[in-house]
Amino acid sequence: MNLHNISEQPIFGLALSIISYSIALILYRRWRWLHPLFISSALIIAFLLAAHIPYEAYRKGGDALVLVLGPATVALGIPLYKNARNIRSKMVSIVTGVTAGSVSAMLLSAGLVWSLGGSMQLIVTLMPKSVTSPIAMEISRQAGGIPELTAVMTVLTGLIGSMFGPALLRLCGVRDDISIGTAIGTAAHGIGTAKIIRDSELQGSVGGFAMGAAAILTSILFIPVYIWLR
Repeated sequence: MNLHNISEQPIFGLALSIISYSIALILYRRWRWLHPLFISSALIIAFLLAAHIPYEAYRKGGDALVLVLGPATVALGIPLYKNARNIRSKMVSIVTGVTAGSVSAMLLSAGLVWSLGGSMQLIVTLMPKSVTSPIAMEISRQAGGIPELTAVMTVLTGLIGSMFGPALLRLCGVRDDISIGTAIGTAAHGIGTAKIIRDSELQGSVGGFAMGAAAILTSILFIPVYIWLR
């Protein structure tokens, strides 16, 4: 049985994903700034291109991992519950930070696209890129954007934020767990939150709360910002 025959089996995509992520975790232990999702994605893409295997063949098994995405997201609620008292004590500061971050993310994205001569369709495509992918795609779709491009930019935003966000915050003198969690959860959604929860349960808890709050606030605030931009 050759490689192309093996690639037609549903187990191929699942096995490739697990092996790639395992390698990514090994590299992550050596270079902490490298996000495992970035490395594993790069390894999968490189392998598929080198072996001339179509993405559809990988997707047969790779999509099986989508089934655990929901439970994995819900699992973020466990540390959130454990640290509920700390979060409640700083609720005003967290919500203020999430609101400012959500509005800033939309305006900065819109301003960048506008300054480069982009269309209104491209503007609304990139505006929700800092919230979790399903919500960002739906906002983009409802506003007349390109949901597929929104999904790509959302993942890139999360990867960049998770890889460089914590170090940049420390460079700026921000070392408080509440502040770091709020910033990363708002700007880098679930990908960033998954990164910081490895460093601190409190950071991850606040990041999970900020991620959810940012999704709600962006969905609400997108409408007036969109009307104002038009």
